[in-house]
Amino acid sequence: MADVTLRDQNSELVRRGYAAFNSGDMDTLTQIIDESCAWHTPGKSPIAGDYEGREATFGQFGRYGGETNGTFSVVGVHRDTGERNGKRLDVLCCIVFDIKNGKLIDGREHFYDLYAWDAFWA
Repeated sequence: MADVTLRDQNSELVRRGYAAFNSGDMDTLTQIIDESCAWHTPGKSPIAGDYEGREATFGQFGRYGGETNGTFSVVGVHRDTGERNGKRLDVLCCIVFDIKNGKLIDGREHFYDLYAWDAFWA
């Protein structure tokens, strides 16, 4: 039973994180993302890389919103959409989260069409 409760708590944490990301709620994101969090964005685009620490992770999130003029959002389970420099993004994505002690400590993005993701950010 303890595993189910922890799984439910972790699922709620992720849901809160998505809602906070899409609404720009930095207070909630600061509460649920650990200071030592790492974020991993695959590919060869200018935004690909490993981002160490909460501030670097927030910087990566800021690029998503900033470079798409606020049109980037996570829609549905994992569908990333946005517009940038005349390009349109619409890719399926899976994010694997590592959560410890009620805080996100690592996020690793995986894209169904990595080439479309790279081309959007190029």
